[in-house]
Amino acid sequence: MSKSPRNKTIDFSLADAPAGVLDRILHENDQLEDRNVVVDQTINGDAFKVLTRLPDQLADLAIVDPPYNLNKQYDGLNFKKMSDANYQAYTQRWVDALLPRLKPQASLYVFADWQTSIALAPVLERNFTIQNRITWQREKGRGALTNWKNGMEDIWFLTRSPHDYTFNVDQVKQRRQVIAPYRVDGQARDWEETANGRFRDTMPSNFWDDISIPYWSMPENTGHPTQKPEKLLAKVILASSNPGDLILDPFAGAGSSLVTAKKLGRHFIGIEQSLLYTAWGEYRLQQTSTGDSIQGYTDGVFWERNTLAAQHRHQKSNQTKLF
Repeated sequence: MSKSPRNKTIDFSLADAPAGVLDRILHENDQLEDRNVVVDQTINGDAFKVLTRLPDQLADLAIVDPPYNLNKQYDGLNFKKMSDANYQAYTQRWVDALLPRLKPQASLYVFADWQTSIALAPVLERNFTIQNRITWQREKGRGALTNWKNGMEDIWFLTRSPHDYTFNVDQVKQRRQVIAPYRVDGQARDWEETANGRFRDTMPSNFWDDISIPYWSMPENTGHPTQKPEKLLAKVILASSNPGDLILDPFAGAGSSLVTAKKLGRHFIGIEQSLLYTAWGEYRLQQTSTGDSIQGYTDGVFWERNTLAAQHRHQKSNQTKLF
């Protein structure tokens, strides 16, 4: 069945991969010890094997989205739910492989659902400084008759050093519409009145309610079952790295973190076990240039959900001022 013209989902088969995509991918048996070979590349292979072959103290930031402790299928590869003790051992294995690849001032973000977090937390605390636990309200989730719908995920913000790490708070402010404007002597207080509405740029919190999961009409959407949004990854990357830094993702999926890193002027290395998902990510990278837009991130701030029209008006207004 053919897709709707508005359906932008990337889900081609390996047999139908665009020219040049598969040739660009590195594999776990390739030469991976040379930094010049692996930077800005996707690597198809087992993360536990590939990580140990990468150079030491390579990454400024790691983004880790491992399989949650659930029964889940990824391109024919089955991940089976474990006991908490076994999942903790699994987590410690990737931590041990990843740690030597991180610089002393590096940060790390680890994704989990609430059940997986219970097992994760003790392992993360033993190996890193836990700076915060972010709650992402992703909205989508199956309804339940005997429990609350699971519409949240955890994102653990970790650092190697308790105090020496990057955090660019001014890069991740959120623009909110002002409903009840407050004035002092007739002047706006902590908000701005524009031709497109009243807005306030607020300090970021650990509750993220402005990010939707990718859907079929978005160019970033793929057939990956647990894809993270570019907007979410942009918050992580802007906050905890600087232009030119290197982002390492050992469970890269369809390449969302790598694409976002490239758009934001960072270097990257991605590892993914599925060749199909790696191909989708590599295709996206080939379509991406530094400076390309990220939906929901405009004018250097993150906008609330359902404000795309306001963002377009704002961009148009700024372009008009230049001429």
